[in-house]
Amino acid sequence: MTIRPAPVLLLLAATLALAPALASATAIDATKSQIKFGFTQMGVTADGDFKKFSGDVTFDPAKPDAGKANLTIDLAGADAGSAEANDLIKGKDFFDVAHFPQATFTSTSMQGSGGKFVVNGQFSLKGKTAPLAVPFTSRADGGGFWLEGTVPISRTAYKVGEGDWADTSTVTDQVQVRFKLYVPR
Repeated sequence: MTIRPAPVLLLLAATLALAPALASATAIDATKSQIKFGFTQMGVTADGDFKKFSGDVTFDPAKPDAGKANLTIDLAGADAGSAEANDLIKGKDFFDVAHFPQATFTSTSMQGSGGKFVVNGQFSLKGKTAPLAVPFTSRADGGGFWLEGTVPISRTAYKVGEGDWADTSTVTDQVQVRFKLYVPR
């Protein structure tokens, strides 16, 4: 059988032309993105943020079921607003970054429409992994899109705040994690 160059070239050209339409993971732009957390301690609302994180997303709002997301948060990059608070949350009673330097989220499914979605996955923090459903919205922005949402996380379920800090009358159990992630196209 003789292979003619023209059909092979046409097949190659067609494959290359379709390549941009195929879903592929795109790295989150951490310089434009943010992940923040909020909690209440002794009746006072407090906020902080994670300064170091990375991840990648495969997402098409028209086909969310084909989407995927992976996120890694460097817990040593947590900022609770002061050096004393930062030392405390990075220590053994809270994140224990010496033994558990990262939190991760790996998606297992995505669904939604009309700009409102939910990504389900496995969330790992301080040696424990559990299912987590994360609601988010999506909006296009020029050369990319924003994924934004808030998800409550039970800190005691992950043993974040042990010893005296396990008392939920001192620090509330629910920590609100707010994210605004920019994914370039």
